[in-house]
Amino acid sequence: MSALPTRAPVELEDRPRRQQWLIDALWGRQAVGIIGGEPKCGKSFLALDIAVSVAAGVPCLRRFETDQPGPVLMFAAEDAGHIVRSRLKGIARAAGADFDSLDIAVIDVPVLRLDHRSDRQRLEHTVQHIRPRLVLLDPLVRLHGVDENAVADIAPILGFLRDLQRRFETAVLLVHHSRKSGATRPGQALRGTSELHAWGDSNLYLRRRDHQIVMTVEHRAARGLNDIEIELADDGQGAALRLRRQGPSEAAPAPHTAEQRIVEVLAEADKPLSQAQIRKRAAARNATVSATLQQLIRDGRVERASKACYRLIATAVHDAPTPHGVVDANGQHEAFPESFPA
Repeated sequence: MSALPTRAPVELEDRPRRQQWLIDALWGRQAVGIIGGEPKCGKSFLALDIAVSVAAGVPCLRRFETDQPGPVLMFAAEDAGHIVRSRLKGIARAAGADFDSLDIAVIDVPVLRLDHRSDRQRLEHTVQHIRPRLVLLDPLVRLHGVDENAVADIAPILGFLRDLQRRFETAVLLVHHSRKSGATRPGQALRGTSELHAWGDSNLYLRRRDHQIVMTVEHRAARGLNDIEIELADDGQGAALRLRRQGPSEAAPAPHTAEQRIVEVLAEADKPLSQAQIRKRAAARNATVSATLQQLIRDGRVERASKACYRLIATAVHDAPTPHGVVDANGQHEAFPESFPA
């Protein structure tokens, strides 16, 4: 029996950063992964937006550049053909792409079961024939009849898709549901075994926040993005997702420094606070709080009320900035005047 082949680290492929992405910062080149979220939060629309982006070489969500456009192979298990057509046409129009020439091949069968050997073989032959840049399957629950909570049942399906990715150098995107959960990480809320979360190289998670949709981006080998607010818009010519446009009144406030947060905490307190209380309310590190308090004491803005507690000096209360303005000597907020310095 022959030994397994090996290579030194310096002999491994060196790929420039721009070649690491199928869609810049959103989906890795030849990455497998999941778009996850609760029902009715735009998962299929996002998957189709990615498909149009790859097929036409246009930015996804009108922001994220497509680095390697090419053919897309997709299967929409829950939507009729006329619905898929309408959605793709609306997204193409919003993206400025030519709908009639979209390089997307839609699998036209009523059922595709990845737990059936014959269907896996047919999908493999289709991928081999089309050589897509992206394979999109929506949703996972309609692609099998096994127990999603059983690793032994789900692992062979994920293994098959990983094999397609490696042999045909394609990205694979699954749309999957999340359960209602208090999980601290979105991936932990995916329905079924945790193997699904572990499998993904690039994962996108959608959730509702009030009337908005929030997208979380996660990668195995790259830094994710800050949460992105998106919305489904329809100008009368077809619905498509887009980045949410904030009004002037919704502009994010300027970030506070640690000193500003600590002064604000002390200004709003009705009694002296310990360093531990200040640290918790200001959400700052212990070392930062300690150094800042010492500086504020030297500046004559803070004093020790006891050995372990601190308070603002009365004359400094007038100068205590908050997100809403300044705090007067009675602890009341006063809005910033127009000439108040930024």
